Amino acid sequence: MGIVRSRLHKRKITGGKTKIHRKRMKAELGRLPAHTKLGARRVSPVRARGGNFKLRGLRLDTGNFAWSTEAIAQRARILDVVYNATSNELVRTKTLVKNCIVVVDAAPFKLWYAKHYGIDLDAAKSKKTLQSTTEKKKSKKTSHAMTEKYDVKKASDELKRKWMLRRENHKIEKAVADQLKEGRLLARITSRPGQTARADGALLEGAELQFYLKKLEKKKR
Repeated sequence: MGIVRSRLHKRKITGGKTKIHRKRMKAELGRLPAHTKLGARRVSPVRARGGNFKLRGLRLDTGNFAWSTEAIAQRARILDVVYNATSNELVRTKTLVKNCIVVVDAAPFKLWYAKHYGIDLDAAKSKKTLQSTTEKKKSKKTSHAMTEKYDVKKASDELKRKWMLRRENHKIEKAVADQLKEGRLLARITSRPGQTARADGALLEGAELQFYLKKLEKKKR
């Protein structure tokens, strides 16, 4: 059987040795850590206690990320692992673990924002930045499909009225708005990729976002 995570071979609180009266179970087997990497999805099923199966994420590149203040969640592509409080080695190897800070593609959130509020965040960019991005796109061959775009100008009068009502008491944090314009959002993974084969999380906002922005600035220096 090999290494086991069972309690049977441990001593009692009093210091006495426990009498082993049963065989070891496969569910108690001490397995290697998943070390989920950033890459094309690769998942392996692992038999658990009771004949159940859990999924071990070996490689993942997408996840569902919640935008708390807007009460929505979108499926987005994970672009990079930028911070981990435990070890810099996990950042270097781009390992996805719970509570690590990642950079997420902002395109799905920008699309939702345009459809819900009628504000095209890309339109706020200057002509120079647009020209530079188009040149970069031509030079680099991207494997992923082009993101969907929503034309705000083609909306009906009824939809425009809805947008006006939604915008009345709406405020967006400046740091989040800047990230949306750049096309990259900072997020924290809240699921356990090695146990569930899912890299879901939440976008960073408020004091938490400011804290990690300072941490990343220090790393650059």
